[in-house]
Amino acid sequence: MAIHLEDYAEILEDLPHDAQDVLRASWNEAARVFSSRGLDNYLKGAVALHQLGRGKELVVTYLQEMPEMARAIGEDNLPDLVSFLLSMASKTSGQVLTLVVGTSPLAAERLGDPGLFRNYLKVLEVMLGQAPRGLRPMLENLDQLLTQLTLGGLRRWVNWGAQAYKTDFEGQVRYFSLESPDSHSVLQTERKGTLFVDIQRRLNIYLRAMWGRDFFLRPTAGDFESREGLKPYIEHYVIHIADAYDDYRPYGDDTPDEAVVSGVEIYRAAANHCAAHLVFTRNPLSMEQLDNTQMAIIEAVEDARVEELACRQFPGMRGAWLKLHPPLERGDPQTVGDLLNRLALALLDPESDDPHPWVQQGVALFRAEEDLSSNRISWNIGVELSHSLAKLPLPEFNFRTDGLRAIYRDDNRTVWESEEYDVETALDATWAPKQVRKTVSVMEMVNTLDYEFAGDDAQEVWVLPTEFYLDQEGVTINELEGKPPVSDPFHYHEWDYQIQLERPSWVTVLERRPQPGDLERIEEITEEHKPVISRIKFLIESMIPQGMQRLRRQEDGDELDINAAVRAMVDIRTGQQPDTRIMMRYKRNVRDLAVLVLLDMSESANDKVRGQDYTVLDLTRAATVLLSDALDRIGDPFALHGFCSDGRHDVHYYRFKDFDEPYNDAVKARLSGMQGAYSTRMGAALRHAGMYLHQQPKNKKMIFVITDGEPADNDVRDPQYLRQDTKRAVEELSRNGITTYALSLDPLADQYVSRIFGMSHFTVLDHVERLPEKLPMLYIGLTR
Repeated sequence: MAIHLEDYAEILEDLPHDAQDVLRASWNEAARVFSSRGLDNYLKGAVALHQLGRGKELVVTYLQEMPEMARAIGEDNLPDLVSFLLSMASKTSGQVLTLVVGTSPLAAERLGDPGLFRNYLKVLEVMLGQAPRGLRPMLENLDQLLTQLTLGGLRRWVNWGAQAYKTDFEGQVRYFSLESPDSHSVLQTERKGTLFVDIQRRLNIYLRAMWGRDFFLRPTAGDFESREGLKPYIEHYVIHIADAYDDYRPYGDDTPDEAVVSGVEIYRAAANHCAAHLVFTRNPLSMEQLDNTQMAIIEAVEDARVEELACRQFPGMRGAWLKLHPPLERGDPQTVGDLLNRLALALLDPESDDPHPWVQQGVALFRAEEDLSSNRISWNIGVELSHSLAKLPLPEFNFRTDGLRAIYRDDNRTVWESEEYDVETALDATWAPKQVRKTVSVMEMVNTLDYEFAGDDAQEVWVLPTEFYLDQEGVTINELEGKPPVSDPFHYHEWDYQIQLERPSWVTVLERRPQPGDLERIEEITEEHKPVISRIKFLIESMIPQGMQRLRRQEDGDELDINAAVRAMVDIRTGQQPDTRIMMRYKRNVRDLAVLVLLDMSESANDKVRGQDYTVLDLTRAATVLLSDALDRIGDPFALHGFCSDGRHDVHYYRFKDFDEPYNDAVKARLSGMQGAYSTRMGAALRHAGMYLHQQPKNKKMIFVITDGEPADNDVRDPQYLRQDTKRAVEELSRNGITTYALSLDPLADQYVSRIFGMSHFTVLDHVERLPEKLPMLYIGLTR
């Protein structure tokens, strides 16, 4: 059954008009991410925030950002966030609450676990109670903080600043804005070496390559309460691993560089150890009639058993694990823990020479076992060693201090019998999307389709990218049952020049399929501009690559230039100085260039040209057709895209022609149907266009922007804000090797366009009606 927005009409009526528009734009994404219960919570949360009376921006941001947060950590945290916002509404402003909502997807992505996100909300609650003026600057720097700190490190950094600047309100702002020396000092103290979120994907791929199967990994706040960290553990088939690891130095500060183990290696060692438990343990052991000492010894032997089996398949793991064991101390043991750690090292190291008799007894019993497939041998060896241990003059075993010290070892809760669980429970514990969407061929759709009327909530959704006509109806399957595909949202940062910071995931670009128009309109354009096409034709032919070009009179080259050699010999015979350039070289003449034409399709494009019956959009369409024809003749790879915007939550992006698509009637029909609407949020469109252009394997890449006005949008009052963001986007593209050139149709553009695109990267066209003639000529001149 499909999930329709109309089913929630009563809730929809309670939202402000702007929020309803954003909800309609975000509905497809929300319906994919949320279950029916999650959608209900999603909409009720929006109504509750609207009833707070803290402005429509809070509600709009909530509707836009919550699907992204749910995609990262699931939908169960949504009520927690709404409850937090409602409880904190009396303690802070609506702008701060909006900032909390806007940064929630970032926090969810960086933390990666629902439990960690709930603890993160507790940190924000502490800040509102102790240092409320620091909350806004901290959220504005959240990306930088969570890139360097674990949740525990963030908590201690916050507590230090809140206590140090309890009564100094200006100091609070400087500290949480990362502008004070104390702030950077504490940040440096609390930062960790390697964060789990930075390597999670690589770690999953690594485990799949090693073991030939998938393992579910989740981060845990290993140092939330203290800096000591938390041992990995396995629960319901899910491996819980610390959210950060420092580099391991077995000898402290005196550790030589070659003995330092990086955080990435620790993650691999810990993940492999837990994976070995899951692979080689068939049935858990019973803990009945066992004391704590016996259980600890059995756990140490069981660790050795699964590691030995793993090393038989992957010998390299042994060395990786050995580097993470504490160095061997050959003196008399002082505690049971000392002996257990020596036993663990000896069982793993086949060349162990530990002199202690109890350790040697354990190694002998373990090596005597030929078949290690059953964990029952761990139970037998552990019980026998516990009887021998009782005879030694050591203090009683303390499970808090006498555990295994190897940093990669888990807490062994998976060794023992616990409550019943099944695979479905383990799968439900993960936040991986359950719906599968795949593109299929016509034959798969016809022969294998199970239920053609399935809706957006189906477990598997098939997409037919091409049209398939039904003989009896004379229409296509897409026309009867399908609908235009809606792209997933693309989130981009935006530069705020006032605070000199990037707002992460601030703008949302939604790609829409352009509607085709009347092809005759394009033919009329071609017929009308025949004189221009004739003038351009000669220039185009001079630009078409001619294959191999022969370069004569070279100092060195591929073969002798006979004519130049004869002239040199004549000079020698007549006693003159000969020209030494007597070689000839062949050069391959190619145009290594890709260009993307980006069209401004804002509402102002519908204005009539002064003194004419046609609009600016008609001129833009005509110029694009002539330029496309020229590009197609030259052979340069090119794409035709357009954009407009309805606020930062909904930047419309249209792809009329992609690089790998031929310039044919289908493309021309899309250009014919081009329409102008809304505003001009140019920075986000440039970043999105740069993403496509960056994928092209060309040395020279160019974005050609055709616009009739300055960057502007309906949710921005400061005229400099989007100008500065567009300038920043142009600089980002330039750093990635992409040149941006603007052709402005605004006669007043000289006041701002040079600051945005640079002095030599723009042209202002004073006579707009000459655009179809000027555009192809300008391109030819720039790329000759």
